[in-house]
Amino acid sequence: MLSDFNFENLPMKLYKLAIYIPAVILAIILHEIAHGYVAYRCGDETAKNDGRLSLNPLKHVDPLGALFLLIFRVGWAKPVPINLGRLRRPLRDSTLVALAGVTVNFLLFLFFSFTSIILCSSLYSAEAISALGRPFFLRMDSWGYLLQLSPETYLYLEPVIKTKWLLPIQTFVLFSAQINLGLCLFNLLPFPPLDGFHVVNNIFFKGKLNLSDRAFVILRVVFLILLLFTDVVGERISTVMLWVQTSVVNVLLMLAGGV
Repeated sequence: MLSDFNFENLPMKLYKLAIYIPAVILAIILHEIAHGYVAYRCGDETAKNDGRLSLNPLKHVDPLGALFLLIFRVGWAKPVPINLGRLRRPLRDSTLVALAGVTVNFLLFLFFSFTSIILCSSLYSAEAISALGRPFFLRMDSWGYLLQLSPETYLYLEPVIKTKWLLPIQTFVLFSAQINLGLCLFNLLPFPPLDGFHVVNNIFFKGKLNLSDRAFVILRVVFLILLLFTDVVGERISTVMLWVQTSVVNVLLMLAGGV
């Protein structure tokens, strides 16, 4: 029974982690495959030949980036190798490659958000949904979503949950929605080595900002320091995430007939 759980105990944390990690891996893999596939379609087979169109997570996961995603909810994967000389239109095509990953993540966010609304109608009784009003199941906090609501909330919801076996599935769906949105927004930041830097470089500087390996390393260290020791990045991403999520969910609720 939900009322028997200690919501701060290790089993609950491991339960959440066991659902969160696959959601992270899926978001990263599809992000990177999108980069590689668009590059392939634009004439560059480097990523394909390097095995980057594979569903094998070992081909894509950067250990440090994955650790940051688990701890700080922002992260990155191994950069997809791109040979600009093989792209049919290097400037345009490299921009499309950079945008491919964040586009897929945003589409996945939309998919999982809409799926969560559909599952909510099966998970809770109609009376519960009516009584709770707007999408309570998408309420956010430091971990983000339903599983981190207070034990008192769980005790209140337990009597109106009609299909408890759907809870882990709903949790995975909600985690996936949050992770994909976070990955999308984070990678849009105009800071190397993120996708946003390449987009800004190509659109505003015509690809002329060519960083040396030393400059790249220095900027990456500065960026990691900002992530680790300040809230400059995390707080702003969280604010934008909440605004985007609320806006999108409200639209999806209208499309689904409301709650």
